[in-house]
Amino acid sequence: MSYSTILFEKREHTGIIRLNRPERMNAVSEEMYSELIDILEKLESDDSLRVLLLTGSVRVKDGVSKQTFCAGADLKKHASGERTRDQKRDYIYLAHRANLKICTFHKPVIAVVNGAARGAGAEMALDCDFIFMADDATIGFPEIGLGTFVGGGVTRLLPERKGIRKTRELIYTGRVLTGQGALDYGLADASYPADELLPRALEFAELISSRAPVSVSFAKKNLQLAHLEDIKTVLDMEAEAILRCMETEDWKEGIAAFNEKRKPLYRGR
Repeated sequence: MSYSTILFEKREHTGIIRLNRPERMNAVSEEMYSELIDILEKLESDDSLRVLLLTGSVRVKDGVSKQTFCAGADLKKHASGERTRDQKRDYIYLAHRANLKICTFHKPVIAVVNGAARGAGAEMALDCDFIFMADDATIGFPEIGLGTFVGGGVTRLLPERKGIRKTRELIYTGRVLTGQGALDYGLADASYPADELLPRALEFAELISSRAPVSVSFAKKNLQLAHLEDIKTVLDMEAEAILRCMETEDWKEGIAAFNEKRKPLYRGR
């Protein structure tokens, strides 16, 4: 798969998407959003994929290398005034299609925030199941300070992580957190030195990959929906998931491995 604004590689059962506009600090564009949607749709049919990582790339300027995740919207392009109101609406809904694809991807997605994540970049990170950050990476939602507004589902997803009061603080003020600060704040799930970030994320992905893939997919789907439903509906959802899992070869393998006191070998079917 060849793209202009993203790179993709696969390591065993883990896929890695790298945002790749380093000359613009990976600022999002219509092309980047379209390519993210395209690759996520293609990966839906890859049964060997069990975990997906979303990360950035390295910007080299004047011989100096700098890690960058996503600086947010390309403000130079926005400032040009080239878009009509309909074009602006199309851009916003394209962005939200990409956000929704990340959020509802059928396998766990880990944001590996290796550098600055602002605005749209922070939104994409929040759409992932987990946020791993480099200690010196930063994350923030500066939209209100720029006279615009947050997107990507932030007004639902951020309160789920931090509660409404902390969400107000982050959105109203645009406060920027380092990796360690985001971990202490409860926004990030882990923070590591930059050179350990990707290896640690891959190690965590490998742990998830060792679990039964069908079961993991049901866990993601049900956890996303459960808080929107009443308890009776949640119980019905869980019952159907259990029945479906019990019809898989992996269920039989899990039972056999338990009885034989060995590590299960799951195949996702």
